[in-house]
Amino acid sequence: MSRTPVVLAQDLTKHYRVALKEDSLLATWRHFLFRQYRTVQAVEGVSFRIERGEVVGFLGPNGAGKTTTLKMLTGLIHPTRGQAVVAGHVPWRREKAFLKKITLVMGNKQQLIWDLPAWDTFRLNAAIYEIPEEEFKKRVRELSDMLSLTEKLHQPVRKLSLGERMKAELLAALLHRPEVLFLDEPTLGLDINAQVAVREFIREYNRRYGATVLLTSHYMADIAALAERVLVIHQGKLLYDGALEGLLERFAPYREVGLVLAQPLPKEALLPFGEVRVLEGLKARLLVPRERLTERVAEILKRLPVEDLEVREPPLEEVIARVYKIAPLAHTLEEV
Repeated sequence: MSRTPVVLAQDLTKHYRVALKEDSLLATWRHFLFRQYRTVQAVEGVSFRIERGEVVGFLGPNGAGKTTTLKMLTGLIHPTRGQAVVAGHVPWRREKAFLKKITLVMGNKQQLIWDLPAWDTFRLNAAIYEIPEEEFKKRVRELSDMLSLTEKLHQPVRKLSLGERMKAELLAALLHRPEVLFLDEPTLGLDINAQVAVREFIREYNRRYGATVLLTSHYMADIAALAERVLVIHQGKLLYDGALEGLLERFAPYREVGLVLAQPLPKEALLPFGEVRVLEGLKARLLVPRERLTERVAEILKRLPVEDLEVREPPLEEVIARVYKIAPLAHTLEEV
């Protein structure tokens, strides 16, 4: 018998009615008297399940339906059609017990009060979630240690760096120790060091508390570092649900071979070994079919003046771009 998933989405669909309007005085008057609408299909028939403790990446271009899906799963909006169960609750009922089990962190929204210390927001959240005083202090101490934020808790939020503010947002959102984390672009706009710190914190929180995480990000490094499984959504429809490694194999049937040459070579000399993506001085990057990798690498070492050679997976950004490029040409999930 299969286990009950922590997050279950079945045929989730969200349509919006949007009023049509032209830019003229007559059109405005006509719009006021005889309003016409069109239907926008934000999410269309999305189904998936997430087990307890999983960290799942949720990928898609802007406008693909990621945030709309998260809002349905957290109960902020009702679906047009379909069902969802999160931590044993129907999200849009917004029951108190449900709200204590989840959190939603959005990189472009903040709950911290700009002119007050983050500590004040933490106290407010502790009151909302009915966390006892000693337990509140213990959790703040533990989370601030994990986030390296202890020295910043009593500074006004406006004096914190962007990375420090994001850490404080995470602390505030996780103070009630939720079982399910919906993270929408948590590293948005952060520098490399801050991104790494946030990733390490999410990984440690998942490991320490067994939390379930659904993560959206445009930074593929976030997905590669945290998620073994990914969901890919495009134009409101789910295109892929499976292992990140499987996504690479399915949409990138090649490996990347990086070369450092002993002497410059023309592009024509490299073409027999693979598709030449980069050739700059003594450095080259070739794409080689996976099934011929061993054979081609042996030929390269035998026939070319190679000082160094590295075989790696193609950048995840390129793979995802390929998925989005192929998706509009397909009519069903199986075709993609």
